[in-house]
Amino acid sequence: MLVFRPIAEADLAGLQSLADRTGGGLTSLPADQAYLADRIEASRHAFRPRVLRPGGETYLFALEDSANQTLAGVAGIASRVGGYEPWYTYEIRPERHAHPPLGIERTIPTLHLRAEHRGSSEICSLFLAPERRRGGAGRLLSLARFLFIAAHRERFTATIVAEMRGYQDDAGRAPFWEAVGHHFFQFDYYHADLLSGLGEKEFIADLMPRHPIYIPLLPPDVQAVIGRVHRETEPALALLRAEGFAVSSEVDIFDAGPILRAETATIRTLRTAARAPVRSAASDVAADREPCLLANGALDFRACLGGMLRHDDGSVSLSRAVASALNVEPGETVWWAPLR
Repeated sequence: MLVFRPIAEADLAGLQSLADRTGGGLTSLPADQAYLADRIEASRHAFRPRVLRPGGETYLFALEDSANQTLAGVAGIASRVGGYEPWYTYEIRPERHAHPPLGIERTIPTLHLRAEHRGSSEICSLFLAPERRRGGAGRLLSLARFLFIAAHRERFTATIVAEMRGYQDDAGRAPFWEAVGHHFFQFDYYHADLLSGLGEKEFIADLMPRHPIYIPLLPPDVQAVIGRVHRETEPALALLRAEGFAVSSEVDIFDAGPILRAETATIRTLRTAARAPVRSAASDVAADREPCLLANGALDFRACLGGMLRHDDGSVSLSRAVASALNVEPGETVWWAPLR
């Protein structure tokens, strides 16, 4: 069974192994051991019980194979982007140019550098080992975050954003970076992305172009990748669109990947999430049921996929395996939501 839980200090080696396999371009999960250790510590601090409002906490979760205690994936939530370190994006704005005497009027899309200091909550840092991308593991890794948000709404904002990994060609080249960022920096795309992931963002304000960029002046192949995701990110994009996220007018400043936004209350998993008392966890009566997303809702959060038997009084019965994975006993409550 795969179990979704808060990351722990003992997970550093497993997290490093996952980060090494991302291939770069995942800003919030750079392959830097010291940084990853700091992220684990920051996440452990974020789960403290007296958080009453989103203050920039970063929650990091591991997807663990309970059979051998190895990490199959990682996913995160930032309670609020911005703050001391601005959250930079390019906003696509239409700019009108007109000359009535000649009957000429054009609307030109332009890129404007935007720095947000008090932004929305963000789902981030999603990576699943390639050999695990089947059997609902990716859906569990992504959607379990929404059950945590449902159980702890006070910790998150009324909107949630998702910064999607942008397009790269087969050689790992990011066309948007080559056409724009490359001209303003003395290092390559991966170095810039690493610095940003490590929190060294002062160079963005100092070196990125200060004036709007007219999109039609960019090469056609570069224009075509603005708002396009990395091929490995396409399933995650489809899943979030099904959850109610919409493509915004903003893109990533390095690879022009799309930024999605959703009102927290309208996200499908949050809308359909419910709490139920556990009547029984002493049999496998629910093992052959249609699997759903299940969680204990505690700060010592646990989530997994499993079947459950719903009773007329609103209670549910779980299998022993699911109850054990969630650390719940009869009389306690679980959160659940349909997978689709």
